[in-house]
Amino acid sequence: MQNLLPFPPQSSSFLETPRDSNLKKVQTSRVLTTPTQESRFFVWTTQPFLSFYCEVTQEMKEQLSDGSMEFLAIFLEGLPFIFLGTLISGFLGTYLPKGAFEKFLPKNKVLAILMSGLLGAIFPVCECAVVPVIRRLVKNGLPVGCALAYMLAAPIFNPVTAISTYKAFNNEIPIASSRLIMGYLIAIIVALLISRVTHDLILKRSLRSDESHHHEHPRNLNAAMNNSLRDLMDVGLYFTIGVVLTALLKTIVIDPNDDFWKSLADNSLIGSAAMMVLAFVLSLCSTSDAFIAANFVNFKYGPKLAFMVFGPMIDAKLVFLYSTVFRWKFIAFLVVVVFILTGALALLFESTILPTWMENNASIPLPA
Repeated sequence: MQNLLPFPPQSSSFLETPRDSNLKKVQTSRVLTTPTQESRFFVWTTQPFLSFYCEVTQEMKEQLSDGSMEFLAIFLEGLPFIFLGTLISGFLGTYLPKGAFEKFLPKNKVLAILMSGLLGAIFPVCECAVVPVIRRLVKNGLPVGCALAYMLAAPIFNPVTAISTYKAFNNEIPIASSRLIMGYLIAIIVALLISRVTHDLILKRSLRSDESHHHEHPRNLNAAMNNSLRDLMDVGLYFTIGVVLTALLKTIVIDPNDDFWKSLADNSLIGSAAMMVLAFVLSLCSTSDAFIAANFVNFKYGPKLAFMVFGPMIDAKLVFLYSTVFRWKFIAFLVVVVFILTGALALLFESTILPTWMENNASIPLPA
């Protein structure tokens, strides 16, 4: 490896840390060609800085390696959807005239929100892609209640998520249906509550200021790409911060395989709350989280539904993405309301609705 450091190495094994009066050397002279080359590069670059403050143990190196891989996994999974969302938002901001939704949506506020919650079935997007789109649509005059209904429901109430959930739970239609219905109901309830609140208490100042500006902008490809680039820079910053936080939480704070999580399986109330916290930390994509939920075989229906519904609406990276649209106080309110509604509906579906749809209330089998 060529020497790219600001200081010359003493040998091919130049990263040295004291341990038990011996020197532990980390070989870095060979080319990084293994599947964990990114994580080794992360350790290679961070270890000299950490060694100034404390002894870098083998456990710390492993945590750095695991954390970097978690970061890359989440970042690379979400980045294409962030790019797609900002690309769509750029074209919407350029070619969609203000007031277009007044012609498209029903005049009745409640009917408009109900219809907005169903748009995910027509325009399916994941939770990462929907935020920049909503950000641009709100700027273009979409009512906040309608924006919230689509933003919260679309990652769950769409055919891709429905099919993945159906397959993950051994072709169980009631489970997939319960997830879609819960997601839609929560999105509509939250949207109806927020529709009565003034925008000044919800939206960031940068979005509210557009309501009083009606400048004519050029409608061409160059303007659309410029709008997409600005959105990508704004949203990408907060997305990266959220991914860093998620990687740290997953690496250091929470281990889903720990006995603590397994001990919560018998109590649906506590289990639902714990699974929502786990969904917040794991920050999984709504198209794949059902396969993770299905493998928690000790948990009942309620906690699994809570995991699959809460995660696509509220997770660690989404909180930072939401900050590009909403004020922090409103985001905190949104987290609490969605948490309560998800937990309550999960228990309701487990105790009342699902038993009438399925032959027995046994644990869901593993996917085939």
